[in-house]
Amino acid sequence: MRRRSLLLAAVPAGLATIAGCGDDDKSASSKASASPSVSAAPPPKIVEGPLPAITAGTKFNEKPTVAKGTGQPAENLAVKTVIAGSGRTVAENDFIQANYLGQIWATGKVFDQSYDRSPLVLQLAKGSVIDGWRYALAGKKVGSRVEMAVPPTLGYGKEGNAQAGIKGTDTLVFVVDLLNAFNSKSSATGKPVPQTDTALPKVGTNTDGKAPSIDVPKADPPKKLVSNYVLEGDGAALKADQAILCQFKGVVWESGKPFEQTYTTGRLSQFSLEQMQQIVKGLSQGLVGKKVGSRVMIVVPPDLGYGDTPPSGGVIKKGSTLVFSVDILAAM
Repeated sequence: MRRRSLLLAAVPAGLATIAGCGDDDKSASSKASASPSVSAAPPPKIVEGPLPAITAGTKFNEKPTVAKGTGQPAENLAVKTVIAGSGRTVAENDFIQANYLGQIWATGKVFDQSYDRSPLVLQLAKGSVIDGWRYALAGKKVGSRVEMAVPPTLGYGKEGNAQAGIKGTDTLVFVVDLLNAFNSKSSATGKPVPQTDTALPKVGTNTDGKAPSIDVPKADPPKKLVSNYVLEGDGAALKADQAILCQFKGVVWESGKPFEQTYTTGRLSQFSLEQMQQIVKGLSQGLVGKKVGSRVMIVVPPDLGYGDTPPSGGVIKKGSTLVFSVDILAAM
C-alpha cells in the first residue's frame, strides 16, 4: 500500500466495504462512505498574506520550490490563488485529487510532498484533513494552484506532528494543485465500449451522475468471472494494493433485484481492493487492471461472491450470482 499523506487529520475517514447488503437501494446509505459533519464553529478569518515566494516550478502541476518564510506569519489563515483554474468549483465534503508540497514557515523544511509519488485523493471534510485545507480550498476551481499558510490552530494544534518534525508552534506553508474533484453527482468519464454479447448484462452509459440501468438477460449466468468495460477511461490501471473512490450499483442475476448502490445516497464509496478480496473476491479481481475513469460491468459467480453464506435478510441468496456496475472515479 502506498504511503499515507502526513496532512491527513488525526482521525482520517475509514474505507467503506460492501460488508452487508440490504433489501433495497436504501441499504447503501449505511455502507457507502458518509460525509463527515461540518464543524459548527464559524469559519476562520482568511487573509491574503504574507506568503513566501514560489521560486521555481511555477507552472500548474509542476513540483514547486518555495522560499523560507520571512518575519512573522499571519495569525489567520493566509490564502492566495496563484493560478486560477476553470474547472468546477470545489465544495466542502467533496473529494479532491491534488498534488501538493508542504513545508515549515520558519525553516523552509519540506515535510511532505506528492509530486514524486502520486496525487493525493481525500475528502475535504472535517476529520479527513487538517482544517486549513478545508477552509482554504473550498470555493476554489479545479485547475487552480493555491498557496496557503496554515497557523497551528488550523493544522496540528499544540501537539504538532512529531513524525513530520512539526512543532506545536509551527505555521505550515502549502502549495496545492487541484487536479480534480468528485461528489455524489460524479460519473465515469470514459468512452462507450460496444456491449455485443447478448448472454451478458447490458449496462447504461449515462454520465449524469444517476444510476445506470443494468439489464440482466433471461439466461443462465456465466460460471466464471466476467469483467468488461462499459465506458473505458484513460487513467492508470488499478493495482491490487490500491483503494478506489467510486460509484457503484449491484443487482442479483437471478432476480434482477438491486442489493446496494451509491447513486441516490448523496455519498461516494471508498474501499481497498485488498480488503474487498476478503469480502467479495470477484469484485476485487474484476477491478484490478481496469483504468481509472472507466465504468466496468462485473459478473461475480457464487464461489467468488458470498457463496453459501450470504448477508442475512437481504435479496442475495445462497448461490447467487452478482452483477456490479462500478464507476472508477479515482485511485487512492
